[in-house]
Formats: sequence, C-alpha cells, structure tokens
Amino acid sequence: MANAAAGVRKNGRVDRPMTPDDTDAASDETADAAPPPAPDLPARRPRVVLFAIVAAVALALDLGSKLLVVANLPQDHAPKRVLGGMFYLQQTRNSGAAFSLGTGFTVILTAVALGVVVFIVRTAGRMRSTGWAIALGLILGGALGNLADRLFRAPGFLRGHVVDWISAFGPNAEHWPIFNLADSAIVCGAITAAALALFGIDIDGRAGRHSRG
Repeated sequence: MANAAAGVRKNGRVDRPMTPDDTDAASDETADAAPPPAPDLPARRPRVVLFAIVAAVALALDLGSKLLVVANLPQDHAPKRVLGGMFYLQQTRNSGAAFSLGTGFTVILTAVALGVVVFIVRTAGRMRSTGWAIALGLILGGALGNLADRLFRAPGFLRGHVVDWISAFGPNAEHWPIFNLADSAIVCGAITAAALALFGIDIDGRAGRHSRG
C-alpha cells in the first residue's frame, strides 16, 4: 500500500517507477536536444593561402622588374626621369641591405635573410589574421627577392650584389637611397606589422592583452 500510495499524484494517476532503461532514454533525448557546436568563424581560419599568394606576387614583381632593368637599363646608362621627376630609373648594384645599408657585410646579411625566411615560414601555420598574412607575405616575398640576388648574382654565391633601380625625388640617390621592389615590399610589410602590433592584434587574429584591457 505504501509503494502504491507513493506512486499516486495529486490528480489521482499512478506513475510507473523509473527503470534504468528509462534513464538511458532520457539521457539520449537530452543529448539529441543539445545545440550543435558553433562553426569556426571565418576570421579564425588559417590564412596560409593568402600569405603564400602575397609572397608569390611580391617575389614575382621583384624578379620580373630586375630582369627588365638588367636587360634594358645598363649601369652606365643615364637615369630615366619618370612621373615628372618623382622617380629616376637607374641600375646600381648593392652589396648591403635594403636602401644600401650595411655594405661590406654581404655574407652576414645573406645569413640573416635566410633566418628571416625560415622564421616566417615556420610561423605561417598559426597565422589566422588577414593583416598579419599580408604583412608577413610582403616581408617574405621581398626577402626572397633580394636573397635570390645574393645567391645567384655576381660576384658569387652568398656574396651576390642586389639589383637596385629606383631613385626617389632625384637621380643618383641625391635625396633617398636607391632601392627596388623587394625593399619596398619589406618596408610596407614591416610598417603593417608594426601597426598590427600597436593595435594589439596577434598573429592568430585575436586582440592582445593591452587592447582588451
């Protein structure tokens, strides 16, 4: 009588005691009712493809422009004035870094460039920020462009001189060191990376601590 009374509700209906099978069924229904996991946001996906495209375009533009300069603009040729004197085109050879810095340290600069390339490539796997993909792609493409000159141009392997051909605001580097498209890509990539770091955007696309605080 006590068990029967325990099973009677206020409306007079007698419930059957819950069995282990009923518990399993209820658990299955709860699992089915659970919402599906949220998909990854597009901003969180790897940006390796974009990074590779930017690097390839920067490298192709630099190598192509150098081939045209070497073929059509001899070193002893007078500078060509373009865009109303904003730029002068003239071929020079640079044994230093970007904008003719560090001349005389060609082998060391080549080793540094190789290290930069390896570091950037190893970092690409966790790159989920569009801005960082563009910045590092520009730096990688520019570094590879100048590195190709170091490896394959005269006077020899690891000691090759880089082809520079753009003189800004005047000929013969009167106002600014002569540079090339690889130098421009490196500088633009570095400025973009500095801006991203300043605004606290990490390479994985998340905001840094100081930007959230």
